[in-house]
Amino acid sequence: MVTRLISANASEIIKMNGKELYQSIKASEGRTVLSENVVTESTIDNLTTSEIAAAFGADLILLNLFDTFNPKIEGLNVDNPRDTIIRLKELTGRPIGINLEPVDENAEMESTKLTISKGRQATTESIKKAEELGFNFVCFTGNPGTGVTNKMIEKAIKVAKKNFSGLIIAGKMHGAGVDEPVADETSVRSFIEAGADVILVPAVGTVPGFTNSELIKIVKIAHKYGALVMSTIGTSQESSGAQTVHDIALQNKICGVDIQHIGDAGWGVVPPTDTIFELSKTIRGMNHTISRMARSINR
Repeated sequence: MVTRLISANASEIIKMNGKELYQSIKASEGRTVLSENVVTESTIDNLTTSEIAAAFGADLILLNLFDTFNPKIEGLNVDNPRDTIIRLKELTGRPIGINLEPVDENAEMESTKLTISKGRQATTESIKKAEELGFNFVCFTGNPGTGVTNKMIEKAIKVAKKNFSGLIIAGKMHGAGVDEPVADETSVRSFIEAGADVILVPAVGTVPGFTNSELIKIVKIAHKYGALVMSTIGTSQESSGAQTVHDIALQNKICGVDIQHIGDAGWGVVPPTDTIFELSKTIRGMNHTISRMARSINR
């Protein structure tokens, strides 16, 4: 058995494989915090956004806009780009994941479509590269306007099951510019059948019309078939202040999610540190919040 993530030391965490990380999150009973970080711009005193997020209580770090074919994180210098993620894990003591976007070239868009690099798209090559770089988990989702569809997310999951050994997270935080349901029972079932370990859904309070009752149905389906659920604040409300994040966090904990994600739209690209702290405090109390913030990465 593994140590639950909220109590685990860095030396235990960074050694976990996909199955162990899954069990460690499950054992934490809805008290896991994931922070999504943009990697393309520098922050305070040339720190990485990931170090800042970890310092304020994030258990898991998800990199956004990271190009697998050009491994680079602002604030992090390495002699060999292949060591980028290994070094980031050493600095943060956290499992590191990557957003890869399953772009659908034939998607019916409801907003202008953005073109992203091949290293950010969910392809066989980029997934294999994520494995080589040492990522602990992959997240198949879409940034605004990139044309990611549920059909392509399902396809990416199947590819990852053959080429990636870590945890697989899949789903949509918002429309990603596509006119289709963001989260529904049909897509959830298809993701689980394809092999997703964690189903990603928008947090209640972030996407218009996505209600507590709908989330509870999804949570029950996912848990019945052995998947976890991650609610996401991916609509810039991560910068709406501590009270807003508190309210969202409490609602989604009541609905039964296993991981709560907070996005990267803070002050520019710096994570909204006060709201990471508020999310952590709300879903697990001050004792576990302080434990995660104060626990040395050398333990």
